[in-house]
Amino acid sequence: MTGYRAPHCRALTLLLAAALFTGGCSLLPRSDYTPPQVTLPHQWQGQATTGTGVASGKQWWKGFDDPLLDELIERALTTNNDLAAAAIKVRRAQLTARLTNTNLTPSVSVGATSSISRDLKNHADTQTHSVTGSLSYEVDLWGRLDATRDASRWEAEATEVDRRSTALSLIGTTAADYWQVAYLNQLIATSEASIAYAEKSLELVEVKYRAGAVSSLDLVQARQAVATQKADLASLVRQRAEARNALAILFDQAPENSVPERTALPDGPLPAVAAGLPASLLGQRPDVHAAELRLREYLANVDSTRASYYPALTLTGSLGSSSTSLANVLQNPVAALGAGLTLPFLQWNTMQLNVKISETQYEEAVVSFRQTLYAALSDVENALAGRTQYEAEGKRLEEALALAKRSEELAEIRYRAGYTAVQLWLDAQESRRSAEKSLAANRLNRLKNLMTLYQALGGETGNASQTQ
Repeated sequence: MTGYRAPHCRALTLLLAAALFTGGCSLLPRSDYTPPQVTLPHQWQGQATTGTGVASGKQWWKGFDDPLLDELIERALTTNNDLAAAAIKVRRAQLTARLTNTNLTPSVSVGATSSISRDLKNHADTQTHSVTGSLSYEVDLWGRLDATRDASRWEAEATEVDRRSTALSLIGTTAADYWQVAYLNQLIATSEASIAYAEKSLELVEVKYRAGAVSSLDLVQARQAVATQKADLASLVRQRAEARNALAILFDQAPENSVPERTALPDGPLPAVAAGLPASLLGQRPDVHAAELRLREYLANVDSTRASYYPALTLTGSLGSSSTSLANVLQNPVAALGAGLTLPFLQWNTMQLNVKISETQYEEAVVSFRQTLYAALSDVENALAGRTQYEAEGKRLEEALALAKRSEELAEIRYRAGYTAVQLWLDAQESRRSAEKSLAANRLNRLKNLMTLYQALGGETGNASQTQ
């Protein structure tokens, strides 16, 4: 039996070796990837502030020099549900790529059966045992399997870049919500101080009214001013509750759980930014990188679709044994070798249509890539323009607030002296409050704009320097 088994086993081994060797060769050439042609400006239209960027290394947000913000961002990156879902997608794409890679090796199956029969005449029992094993391997003559593996690999890489894009967006959202709460805390504190001041003003008006120095109109107007400010305060408290809830749920927790917050917006110098060359976005923006990776994926899909209509050669081998004695079950193996050939290219019209469909998907991906790139350029241009305008606006608002405070002081002096009605003083108070709110809103906008710029540049932009 041994002499009978060896030739078949050797033949099966040779078949496997030949299949593996042939699988490394492709008779159909693969498509060459060429980056889409795009027109990039030589420099930004908006002027970048002199400086080298927000922070060195991966934790670029530390350039804001706010330990509490650093803590919240790092916490969000480890607990956020959206980011966790993105990580699961990455894992699934990686497993899919690993599954696709299994076409590099033969498929092996093994089976065993056992049966018993009885002769009704002599009542003798007969037991039969069999073991069978089969092996199949598709020879990748045209590179279809290789193209399929490439497509899965590109998708896995693109999904990982998508996760990075989600993380970048999460950093921006965390910072924006954190600053929004601080902004509202600042407005509430200012509003409470203004109400206290307005109530003292009302007391003065009441004294004058009882003395007959002013009319009831002054009294009504002063009371109205206090009531209006209290209504505004209630609105601010409601907005703060909503902002706190929005911030809390970023950390995989119920809204009622508190999150550390600032009592006011940071008023220190803001980091400077060197935007760099437009072409640098290709290497920094996760969405642009992901779009390019999917270009490669769709191109590989075109090759896979085209190759799927060429003849497919599958080599098979089987080894089986059967015996009426369990002890001899492996002593009588029977080996069989074979090859199967499928001819899908006979479906010529279907082949042409499916290839064209794959090509249109690639063409659509090219258009999407170009649009993503131009959107990235637009994001940076808008952020740079906004940064310049917010900075200029801030200087004017600081000047306006100083003038409003001086106007309020003069109006109070004139009212106390009896030269004017109370409405002029109340109007001056409202102008001062409005100037304070506008300046705080400008500071919030500058912080958010700076974060938007860093996101538009892909996050990491070099070493930090500071500017007002």
